Amino acid sequence: MVFIHGWALDLDMWQPQLHLLASSFQVIAFDRRGFGLSSGRPDIERDVEDVARLLDYLAISQAAIVGMSQGARVALRCALKYPQRVACLVLDGPPPDGLSLTPDIQEVPIDDYRALLRSEGIEAFRRSWSQHPFMRLYTTALGARLLLQEIAARYPAQDLLLDERPRSAAPLTMRDLHCIDVCTLVLSGEFDTQRRRTIAQRMVEALPNAYLRIVAGAGHLAALDEPSLYARLLSQFLRSQPISNLSGRG
Repeated sequence: MVFIHGWALDLDMWQPQLHLLASSFQVIAFDRRGFGLSSGRPDIERDVEDVARLLDYLAISQAAIVGMSQGARVALRCALKYPQRVACLVLDGPPPDGLSLTPDIQEVPIDDYRALLRSEGIEAFRRSWSQHPFMRLYTTALGARLLLQEIAARYPAQDLLLDERPRSAAPLTMRDLHCIDVCTLVLSGEFDTQRRRTIAQRMVEALPNAYLRIVAGAGHLAALDEPSLYARLLSQFLRSQPISNLSGRG
């Protein structure tokens, strides 16, 4: 399994999953370009290439790709560009990539955050971002809360500091989604935003071979809110796939 984190997060968001699943599966996580300890400019298209290079480096012919939020955009493009490398997909709290939703709502006010960062500094941005619904944890577990604080404090905000916006990936279309025929599990936190819950349902309807599971008691950060349930849903999904190299550590 290759885990791909969302915006302003890094590979450590997957710590609970790596711990819970490592005895049964080969689990891999990495920092996307410009996040965590990774250098370079944030670029979703290059993230897709990085996934392929990572699989090459590790001599893995095929893997399950797990993408969370913005990471789901990377996962979808991996399935389109390298269908032979993607055994199955997990899309966790995906954005509306390829879906026609109206009205067009800016869920994350990037321009406002960029202005805040430049006028008041990164700590002001971090305080504001920590109040966004996507960053809300519903768990009372202290470990999850401390981990999220550490991840947020590490976010270098390289994409917000650039003089110009990072090059955006070409938008997907509904036709693109119809071409993704690998088995896909769409996860949606019970308490994620109404828009993301709607998107999850629409994504299941658009993809040819997809189904939805609700992560009870979780918000947008379901992997941190309900790690055991999240890992169990992943494990059940992967074990249902007729791909021998997804079971066992290999």
